[in-house]
Amino acid sequence: MEYKQKREDALVDMVDIHKYFGSVQVLRGIDFHVDRQEIVGLLGDNGAGKSTLIKVLTGYHNPTKGQIFFDGNPVNIDSPHAARELGIETVYQDLALVPLMSIARNFWLGQEPTYNVGPFKFMDKKKMGEASIEALRDVGIHIRDPEETVGTMSGGERQSIAIGRAVYFGKKLLILDEPTSALSVGETQKVLDYTIAAKEKGMSVIFISHNIRHVFEVADRFTIIERGRKLGDFRKEEVEEHEVANMIVAGEIPERLRLIPQEEGGD
Repeated sequence: MEYKQKREDALVDMVDIHKYFGSVQVLRGIDFHVDRQEIVGLLGDNGAGKSTLIKVLTGYHNPTKGQIFFDGNPVNIDSPHAARELGIETVYQDLALVPLMSIARNFWLGQEPTYNVGPFKFMDKKKMGEASIEALRDVGIHIRDPEETVGTMSGGERQSIAIGRAVYFGKKLLILDEPTSALSVGETQKVLDYTIAAKEKGMSVIFISHNIRHVFEVADRFTIIERGRKLGDFRKEEVEEHEVANMIVAGEIPERLRLIPQEEGGD
């Protein structure tokens, strides 16, 4: 079957995505898109299919049916490496940082700059430290010492390193999975600020959270999923916070919102 891209302006366009695990159908024909330089809150109750949809986008699962377009082109994202090569960076709750390594080492992990002395190659620690400080400062993150061990940092500080790293290395899409979980009020606000800073630097963001208030603070639009289907897309100016919460719990669109035209590809 051939698929046509439904949205020419989208950075990500997932069209008619189905996913089966044996006889269990987890995703049932979902259309999901993210426009360029847009923050989308991906919302749904536990078991709604959010995590499966993101794992399809990031190459952990292959869709049973459907097509993904990225930057206007049909793509086959068959591994997390393929997703990263396209410019997709995911920051999970565990952050994928190495606690015993320094900030600079974590920032450059897998992409360390080097220099040669004769036949020998060494990591350029000076460049790693200076570039880490400068890059993080560009998105409003101020670190004390690039050699500080990540394991001594707070949860919010670790989130900032992961977000800053994605911005610095020119990623196009940042996926934040429960980024404010278990953070203090002050740290939560910093992470929300860094999320907006990533958008201002030109990135698109998918923000996944159970905290509706946090999503409302940063998102331009909300996509709500219920039992493997998309309930709808709603721009922030169209909907109230309590209405979003009720849709997640009840799985029904309020009568007032049914009168709002859905974007092409919505259910």
